[in-house]
Amino acid sequence: MAIGKTILILGGGIGGIVAASRLRKKLPREHRIILVERNPRYIFTPSFLWLMTGLRTAEQISRPLAELGRKGVEIIIGDIQQIDPEKKIIKVNGREIQGNYLIVAMGAELAPQKVPGLSEGGYNFYTLEGAEALRDARLEIRKGRIVILVSGVPFKCPAAPYEAAMLIEYDCRKRKIRQDIQIDLYTPEPGPMGVAGPEVSRQVRQMVEARDIHFHPQETVIQVDAAARQIHFASGVTTDYDVLIYVPPHQAPKVVQDAGLTNASGWIPVDRGTLDTRFQGVYAVGDVTGIMLSMGKPLPKAGVFAHGEAEVVANNIIHAITGKGKPAVFDGHGECFVETGDGKAGFGRGDFFAEPVPQVKMRGPNRTLHLGKVAFEKFWLFEWF
Repeated sequence: MAIGKTILILGGGIGGIVAASRLRKKLPREHRIILVERNPRYIFTPSFLWLMTGLRTAEQISRPLAELGRKGVEIIIGDIQQIDPEKKIIKVNGREIQGNYLIVAMGAELAPQKVPGLSEGGYNFYTLEGAEALRDARLEIRKGRIVILVSGVPFKCPAAPYEAAMLIEYDCRKRKIRQDIQIDLYTPEPGPMGVAGPEVSRQVRQMVEARDIHFHPQETVIQVDAAARQIHFASGVTTDYDVLIYVPPHQAPKVVQDAGLTNASGWIPVDRGTLDTRFQGVYAVGDVTGIMLSMGKPLPKAGVFAHGEAEVVANNIIHAITGKGKPAVFDGHGECFVETGDGKAGFGRGDFFAEPVPQVKMRGPNRTLHLGKVAFEKFWLFEWF
């Protein structure tokens, strides 16, 4: 009789859900699939952009993780307090659990505290609470200056701040206040979505500036004065605002850092094809990883990559346990929609592992691609829950 294995999956985002679902579907029931996540509900975070402009509710874009439990995945809700990657032991809710395989899919931790005054001064649309607060606050402004601020790199979903700026601009037009609103976007990046290449970066910048959104690249925030409603940058520039919408700094979760899984980059280094860490039987997928490309920049943090990486890891663990199938390799291909407002979206797709630089092309924007994004949201939630 085969001895059952235990696969521990840390994190219930896209990568964790895909890995858990694939493993449960393909492995016999004597093998345990345990998913550990602090939140009892999964939230489809790409839809925060629609939520913040009143086009979605939290209920429409979330599902209970208990649904995976009904499919045979063991769900543990709680904070992971400790990870021992050598022994593959985790501590959660005061209890130690040991596995035969460990998949770290805990994502990037949001760290607005790294910028003094940031949390007090604006709306973090990368959280449910922040997106909901912004949804309500946007209705109170009739004139003034809205600033979208990227406060650090790297950050997940590279298109998100540009989409946010364009959707806010569209919302202002719909509410017939656009003529009284100035919109500015500040970022430390040289240009939008730079890893996708200069042509894609140019196209996205053109989409933004065509809507009379003022784009300010290579501006690194050092402080926000919430009382004065001012943002101070390392360049010496200071700007006023009436509403501040921000992307917070990102970092690997502290428990991951404390486990010795990260390197000097601050993220978990992995084999880019297999997602192996330096610890035997321990893998990492998604935003918590740091995969350097030959161009000298990291692979973007995006759900599409977390999904693809999780598929590869699940496949290879299934192969290792059952001997069925053959090993898989993550190929670095990815795509994303870029919402532009007016019921339109663009779509970028390409090979991020291409040499010497990623090969990515952008289509649109048009209404068909927007409908494609809507369909993808609904399909993803249906497919995995």
